[in-house]
Formats: sequence, C-alpha cells, structure tokens
Amino acid sequence: MLKVLKFGGTSVGSLDRIQNVANIIKKLKDNGDSIVAVVSAMSGETNKLIEYASTFSSKPNEKEMDTLLSSGERVTSALLSIALNEQGYPTTSMSGREAGIITDTAHTKARIERIDTDKMKTTLDDGKIIIVAGFQGVDIENSRVTTLGRGGSDLSAVAIAGALEADVCEIYTDVDGIYTTDPRIEPNARKLEKISYDEMLELASLGAKVLQNRSVEMAKKLNVNLVSRSSFTPEVEGTLITKEENIMEKPIVSGIALDKSQVRVGMYGVSDKPGIAASIFTSLADENINVDMIVQTVGVDGKTDLDFTVPTTDLEATKIVMEKFTNDCVNIDYNDAICKVSIVGVGMKSHTGVASKAFSALANNNINIRIISTSEIKISMIIEEKYSELAVRSLHDAYNLDK
Repeated sequence: MLKVLKFGGTSVGSLDRIQNVANIIKKLKDNGDSIVAVVSAMSGETNKLIEYASTFSSKPNEKEMDTLLSSGERVTSALLSIALNEQGYPTTSMSGREAGIITDTAHTKARIERIDTDKMKTTLDDGKIIIVAGFQGVDIENSRVTTLGRGGSDLSAVAIAGALEADVCEIYTDVDGIYTTDPRIEPNARKLEKISYDEMLELASLGAKVLQNRSVEMAKKLNVNLVSRSSFTPEVEGTLITKEENIMEKPIVSGIALDKSQVRVGMYGVSDKPGIAASIFTSLADENINVDMIVQTVGVDGKTDLDFTVPTTDLEATKIVMEKFTNDCVNIDYNDAICKVSIVGVGMKSHTGVASKAFSALANNNINIRIISTSEIKISMIIEEKYSELAVRSLHDAYNLDK
C-alpha cells in the first residue's frame, strides 16, 4: 500500500519528536507499505525566521521571504532522513523542487500547477522512503522557490497523494481525529469514524482547525482518501474524510463548529436603491475582505438595514472602506462581541426539523439569534459571544452527538 504521511510542526517540534515520527514510519515500512512523508518546519521555526526578516525590513521582498521560509521544512526533512538512514531504513529527503512540485508565480501564497512524479516514482521503486519538505515548490517561469501559504504542508501532502495515486493520505497532528465539537468546550464530544469531504470543508471553513479547507478541497477534487490522526497516539485509529457515497450511515448532524473571530457590521437607514449593495460589497472585495453572512431587511420609505460579518482581522480595513458610504446611510456600527455557531451534516438534505431543533435549543437557554445563514448541509447563527460555549453544549445535546 502506498501511503503519503504528513507531520505538522508540533509532531516534529523537537529531536525526540522527530525520532517518534521515524518510529511511526519504520513500523509502517515493516508492514510492507511504501512511504512518502511530508514534513513541516519544527514548531516555532517559521515565526523565528519571520522575526529575523523583520529586523531588516517591515515589508521584505516576497521572493526572498520564500527562500528564507522554505528552509525550515528542508531542515526537518534532512534530520528525519538522517535518523531513518542511521537506523537501517534507506531514505532520501527531497525539497519541493526535487519532488517536482511546480507552482504559479504568486510568491508567499503560490498555487500548485502540476507535479512531475518521475523522481519520486523511481525512488519508491528502489524501495526507499521519501521525506519531502512541505509548504514549497518552484515557480513555473523562473524555477525560483515558492511557498504555498497557510496550511501549505497539508496541501503538499494531498497534492503528492493525488499525483502518485496513493491509497491514503494520513495527516498527523496533535489531535487524534475529527470530533463532533471541540472537546475543551464539550467533554462529551465524540470522535467521528468517517466524515464527508463537504462536511469537513464546512467545519474547516467555520473554524475547526484540525485541517485546512484548501487541502480538503484538493482531496475532494483529486479523490484522495484523507485520514486525520495523532502522531502522539499513532496506534489509535483516526477519522477518515472521504466521498459521501462511502459513508453508509449518514448522520443528520455530524458536528458543531464555533468561530469567535467574527465582527458584525451594521448599516442602518441605507438608501434602498439598485446598485448600493453591489457598490458596498465590490469595494470590500477590492480590498480582499472576505464577507461571510449577509442579511438585508425589507425596505421601508426608501430605507433599509444591512448587516454582514467579516473576520476580526479585517475590521480596520473594513472601517476604512465603509467611510465611503457614510452619506448613503444614517449610521454604521461595529460589534466584535459576537460569535458564529454552526451545525453541519449531510443528513440535513433529507430530514426536516433540523433548523427548528437548533432554534429551540438556543431559545430554551435564552440565547438570542442575530443573523441566520443556511446552505444544503449547514446552518450558521450569529449570537452574543458570552453565550458561545453554552450554545455549543446545548446544540451538541439537542442532536445527541455524544451517542
């Protein structure tokens, strides 16, 4: 069986942990599996390199930053390769370039265009283990080092698994799978055996931090079976992320997600005329501000109210954009004491009463819902942040997710 493994910064955060990863790989190799492992930089290393660069420049050249930041993963891959070779397991480390990862020219946030797998296939045919430095490739025009942005090592692993047609791509973190909700909030949270790509995408985009949604999107596109598991308890089975058709028993609700990094923007007495909403949201998009939930009331006397949410990190940029529209409304206010709580499940497609159960659960705890947004497999609600954990626990209980 060909397995692509990915080990994050926490999993390779010290020399002892790198040895632990080597032990995991050795055991799989002894079982007869062919192994390609993709590694992140040791935890803290990337931040240290960014700090070094900031000593000389507040806005360093992006090409030079890619050269700098890609070094952390190469250090880890070399150390892991040295450890395995010393213990009698023939291994070779590869940079993104050697692994054949070709990207576009968007430095610091490049996208993978293709992967030339010839060298990896030859190395695997020779019976060797491959350790790939994640998070990086080379650009298609100048063959200069690029990095893939946030979650880039996960992306490297999924792309390699797809290109090599691997049987599975296992993502090792410090969490042993995907839970129905954050166990730190709800102690009765249950680990899921399987979850669909679409459910995982929703949970990832809603704040569940185990997997990045870019990597889940690519896994769905390339039909790669993903497994989320822990490098600290490798003997424990993780959660399989796969096609919906591969899940026999589809639960109505699979998980509850909580996102506290939201700000509500309220525009009151907005001129109710064609084009005003287009103008507002085009201006926000031009500044790369990601608008999430939008609610507009019915117009009365030529005026309407408009509420929408943006990430907390975009608040200052949003305020600057909204200054252009002060003459188009009576008042604009900002509320960062809110959060978004969401329920996700493919079973919603075929079951009624899912939304009413959520609203009743919150009402029974005197939690007022400010904004509601729905999709085929998701219901999201904006509530006051002080009720965030109570809301998660009450929804988890309402859908019997601990069973």
